[in-house]
Amino acid sequence: MRALATQRLRNGLLALAALAIVGAGVYVDHLALRDSSFLSGWLLVAAFVVLAAFNARKKLPFLPLGSAAGWLRLHAWLGLVTVAIFAMHGGWSWPGGGLEALLWGLFVALLVTGIGGLALSRLAPRPLTEHGERVLFERIPRYRAQLAGEVEDLVTAAIDEHGSSAIATHYSRRLRPYFARPRHVLRHLLGSHAPVRRLQRELRALERYLSASGRETLDAIEARVVAKDNLDYHYAWQGLLKGWLFAHIPLTYATAVVAAVHIVTAYAFAASTP
Repeated sequence: MRALATQRLRNGLLALAALAIVGAGVYVDHLALRDSSFLSGWLLVAAFVVLAAFNARKKLPFLPLGSAAGWLRLHAWLGLVTVAIFAMHGGWSWPGGGLEALLWGLFVALLVTGIGGLALSRLAPRPLTEHGERVLFERIPRYRAQLAGEVEDLVTAAIDEHGSSAIATHYSRRLRPYFARPRHVLRHLLGSHAPVRRLQRELRALERYLSASGRETLDAIEARVVAKDNLDYHYAWQGLLKGWLFAHIPLTYATAVVAAVHIVTAYAFAASTP
């Protein structure tokens, strides 16, 4: 814990040092009666390139480019420095031109999604680790279908062997919709276990209608209900993480394109101004 605190303090001091150097450079440029927006703009471009390289690093894990954790820390701290450079470059007031307004809006959206992604990267690992076995997001639909098939087979066997309709009726009314798709996504994100516990109570209420072998079938169904709840939990959290990327990464590309147009326009305007 102490080592982690020391590391965070060191990273924070490095970020402050980088910000101080950037601020001093922009101020000196201003004292020299030069347009400091060009310097701050190119510093923004450099920071943006490094920030965007994080996504490329994740796609090339086999290359010796440093650990993913180290890149994430760099991404987070450099992102904070970039916000300060952006404020030096254009301020936080709504710009007048259409292109500048678009770039401003994209940057703020990128900032908001970045902060959200950083928060998720801190919040998600613990609940995913503590809630059952970790599963790959892409395999969840297949596992869910497998559990649904097993429960249907158990219900069919219970009808054939015991002639009881209690399990079949409950399956048709409650369990078939439950296994058909992910359920209770918001509840899982809030950490609530109420839905699965309600299903377990409903299953236990059927015991009085069943024989000993029927109760064994009920136990097997309940185990699969709990397993499905674990899949839904991982689907909710991993889906949130992936959904954030679907917002953040396209915003990154859009910001890069608009920024390139902004650079060309700025230099063209500067060249035409006597």
